[in-house]
Amino acid sequence: MQTWVLITLLAAAVQTVRFSLQKGLKGIGLSTGGATFSRFLYAAPLAAAGSAFLIWRSGQGMPALDARFWAFAVAGGLGQIIGTFCTVALFSERSFAVGIAFTKTETVQVALFSGVVLGDHISAWGFVAILLGVAGVILLSRPPKLAGVARGSVFNKATALGLLAGGFLGLSAISYRGATLAIDTPDDLLRAALALACVTTFQTVAMMVWLGWREPGQVLRVLKAWRATVLVGVTGVLGSLGWFAAFTLENAAYVRSVGQVDLVFGFLISVLVFHERVRPVEVLGIALLVLGIVLIVTIA
Repeated sequence: MQTWVLITLLAAAVQTVRFSLQKGLKGIGLSTGGATFSRFLYAAPLAAAGSAFLIWRSGQGMPALDARFWAFAVAGGLGQIIGTFCTVALFSERSFAVGIAFTKTETVQVALFSGVVLGDHISAWGFVAILLGVAGVILLSRPPKLAGVARGSVFNKATALGLLAGGFLGLSAISYRGATLAIDTPDDLLRAALALACVTTFQTVAMMVWLGWREPGQVLRVLKAWRATVLVGVTGVLGSLGWFAAFTLENAAYVRSVGQVDLVFGFLISVLVFHERVRPVEVLGIALLVLGIVLIVTIA
């Protein structure tokens, strides 16, 4: 097994654990913003300490970080904040497994964006793959049928949140690969750790400013709930380090393709931990979505 594949599998597993922990934060009085902030608060100092150790061990000093690096780092950081915010909000709309599946629309959205804006050629099979993904999203967006209540429109809040989460998480993945490649050092682990430290520090500051403006008191609530939030931070930094390391070794599209295995992890947690029921139509929707993503990556 190639190194980047193993790292990606581990990152996906840790990320799923982090999502499950993050979902529980809204039950202890934290808002969506507070739960999102907890993802970065404790990750930043851990990532900074790890990168400092690697720099010291290398004996080569601090690598230069140019404007290109910071452009990628800031774009990726903002994309991940918004994508994570949408994902946490989505958990209140649908089940855990379906919430995770919605974020997988990122590959479909990237394909559409490349074709329309960049003029990249999309083959017939590419269009088939995109249609499969769209069909999966539509099935997943159908709200559960309640007794005496008609089904709502497929274009609902869950659909919007899922599409936004996928789009911004896709942006962050591409940006993070660009950031790691912009660091001038042959040490892949150092590149990943240093990029992660810079990004998480920026994210922490940005979220503190946002919460102080829009949700006064949330930062203090996150700090007071440290017993729960620190676990989110630790799993967050470990999972992110895995993603960053994989991005330094392989194309982001391939990394994200292998990372789809977290759908399986999400189902296991949904059923075994949260005891949530997954409807047959949702299973079909996830299957179509994954098939569409696999086809897109295969023919790319």
